[in-house]
Amino acid sequence: MNIHATMGTAIAADCPVNSHNEWDPLEEIIVGRLEGSTIPSDHPVVTCNIPGMAARAQSLAAGFRFPKFMIEPAQQELDGFIALLESLGVKVTRPDAVNHKAKFSTPHWSSRGFCNSCPRDSMLVIGDEIIETPMAWPCRYFETHSYREILKDYFRRGARWTSAPKPQLTDELFDPNFKLPEKGEEIRYILTEFEPVFDAADFFRCGRDLFVTRSNVTNAMGIDWLRRHLGEGYRIHEIKSRCPNPMHIDTTILPLGPGRLLINPEYINPDELPDILKKWDILVAPEPDPINDRILAITSMCGKWLSMNILAIDEKRVIVDPHHTNMMRQMEKWGYEPIPCSFLHYAAFGGAFHCATLDVRRRGTLESYF
Repeated sequence: MNIHATMGTAIAADCPVNSHNEWDPLEEIIVGRLEGSTIPSDHPVVTCNIPGMAARAQSLAAGFRFPKFMIEPAQQELDGFIALLESLGVKVTRPDAVNHKAKFSTPHWSSRGFCNSCPRDSMLVIGDEIIETPMAWPCRYFETHSYREILKDYFRRGARWTSAPKPQLTDELFDPNFKLPEKGEEIRYILTEFEPVFDAADFFRCGRDLFVTRSNVTNAMGIDWLRRHLGEGYRIHEIKSRCPNPMHIDTTILPLGPGRLLINPEYINPDELPDILKKWDILVAPEPDPINDRILAITSMCGKWLSMNILAIDEKRVIVDPHHTNMMRQMEKWGYEPIPCSFLHYAAFGGAFHCATLDVRRRGTLESYF
């Protein structure tokens, strides 16, 4: 095991890809794009994860381009976010702009695309390896193609590049009788165990330990595929979430550094955390500041806890939307330096700072924190 760790460290010195956790000093990052964005094609696995008003709007406008009144303010915020990252000394890489409205098909179904706003979902970085994930939304089937020039460049310079088995996404993968659980009911999922599927954003990394929430885009078979692929050098632990429509871990629980864990009090019961996490300091996220703008409320594809969707530059500095004053103040109380950056309009395209990025290189080595 120590031999492998030494080899991994030696490779990382020359490899453009090197990221083992969510908090080491950030050196290079992929940031998504909004050009060509298209409202997701209608499918039960899409609508079950979008909040009520936005789900109804999505269903009516599926397959059409996002309107300018949504794209323009989000693009302005995205440009500001990129400028901020570059001012902090972070190298920013971007995917190709593509036409997501183009229709595509398999022998079993057809769809239009979505967008490449959230690279965190479609690719998982483990050390010097980038893994393309088998996502469950049909409209995202070819999303990583817009990152292929980046991936080929990283591969030529020494990174490992893997693609999980491409899923069929036939009806057998989705429970036809699925209904969102009512308050107090046991959590259930739209996915069956027909084939392995998972989004990278359902995982967070702490060196040799990865943590995952099962969700409406990540099934047990997908978790098992990654566990077998990574082998004995890594451990994957499942975290129980009380979110009624779970999709992605980064508004539920997120590590801020060794021994410190930010949790959503609505979705996480600290007593039900994996035993190794119970030894860490549990930082309870404050109640999110309400968003009263009616347009933002209707268009957001995300829940209210997007206030937790922050990006760590290192163990002390975190990027936070200034609208979330409760989170800004709490971060300061916990000893962090919150860096304000407006980003509320990006929620219409799937997330905030953590979702909109993929940290490709952080200055650090593979360690075990438990």
